[in-house]
Amino acid sequence: MFETAAASEKPDYALLARQVSSILEGERNLTANAAQFSALVYHSISDLNWAGFYLCTPANHPTPEFPNDLLVGPFQGKVACARIPFNRGVCGASAAQRKTILVEDVHAFPGHIACDSASNSEIVIPVIKDGVLYGVFDIDSPRLNRFSVEDQQGLEAMVAAFVAATDLIA
Repeated sequence: MFETAAASEKPDYALLARQVSSILEGERNLTANAAQFSALVYHSISDLNWAGFYLCTPANHPTPEFPNDLLVGPFQGKVACARIPFNRGVCGASAAQRKTILVEDVHAFPGHIACDSASNSEIVIPVIKDGVLYGVFDIDSPRLNRFSVEDQQGLEAMVAAFVAATDLIA
């Protein structure tokens, strides 16, 4: 059985990206791979209280600009917000802008959605393949300023490995 190293404040992201490819090898199912990926991140990086996916789904109240919402997918951590409209909170902003958003203090982020009041910093990476947005990968920490540019680059490489190993569903 695969064992992750102890959670680290400064993880070896190159090693983690290789582990993503290894863990997901031979399985392309979105749910299975997203669950495995969330568990790997949650147990490999210290000071996290949530790590998981929000996946695109038709919006409850679609607009021409935002026909989709984000629906919670596989994750590790406490119960989360189930549905997030595009352009609301950090996850919705990442989806709408199609870029990674790193927030040092979520309480200073306009429109932040407090699914867990213990969260103080957050990083959200969009899940994009062939120009199509499939969702976002969201990580929360109870510690202010938890995520660095190094974390951002490493997590983006890990998400890229996940995308390469997974059959995403539009």
